[in-house]
Amino acid sequence: MTGWLGAVGAGLLAAGLSACDLPVRNEAGDHCRELTYRSNPYVVCSFDAAREDIRLFYTGDDGVPYLQFDALAEAVEADGGTLVFAMNGGMYHDDRRPVGYLRTGSGDTATVNTNDGPGNFHMKPNGVFWIDEGKAGVSVSEAYLEAGIDPDYATQSGPMLVIDGDIHPSINADGTSRKRRNGVGVSEDGETVYFAISDGAVTFHEFASLFRDRLDAPNALFLDGQVSRLYAPMIGRNEPGLDMGPIVGVVE
Repeated sequence: MTGWLGAVGAGLLAAGLSACDLPVRNEAGDHCRELTYRSNPYVVCSFDAAREDIRLFYTGDDGVPYLQFDALAEAVEADGGTLVFAMNGGMYHDDRRPVGYLRTGSGDTATVNTNDGPGNFHMKPNGVFWIDEGKAGVSVSEAYLEAGIDPDYATQSGPMLVIDGDIHPSINADGTSRKRRNGVGVSEDGETVYFAISDGAVTFHEFASLFRDRLDAPNALFLDGQVSRLYAPMIGRNEPGLDMGPIVGVVE
């Protein structure tokens, strides 16, 4: 196998292993794996919510959005850390403002958006990915509000991909819309966070199935599509593209 599927991914397939058979880190300390599921290539990066510093980013201290992975990596390095992973952290408007709720180290941007509207974000239910004191979760937006969760970091996007073990009821198994997509899922115990991005065009149902059936994540959230890209220097990825709004990243 060549192209996006590297030697690690080929070895996993030959052994018949799934991502959920893997430890969070391999022997080299890497978190990201290239794998194929139902003939579609993906990268899945898994992190221990208690051990790893998972954050949401949007602007620097000057209030200017980072926009690009390299700008964020430079800012993290200037603060004494290393950005080891990043991807689009949720949908944004043309001016790069987040469409929904976002909590970063600089505070909140907007409130949880439960309004009706067009597009994927408003394909109810949508949801919130959050991190709080070493635990992570993906919650339907209304349930997030009702529970009064007050996390360290959070981002709202939509639609939910998997809800309590079931694929979103409006996601059609026969859907034909194919795009590159990225999203996040969390293990049932809230300890492991799975970030996934497709390396080709996939349907919503194919992408949701990856989280439910391959990664065993009972709740998962769509983050973005078409403009999705990945920063994972551990596997040689720093993908260029259009300026971004919210970014989810991991710092060492």
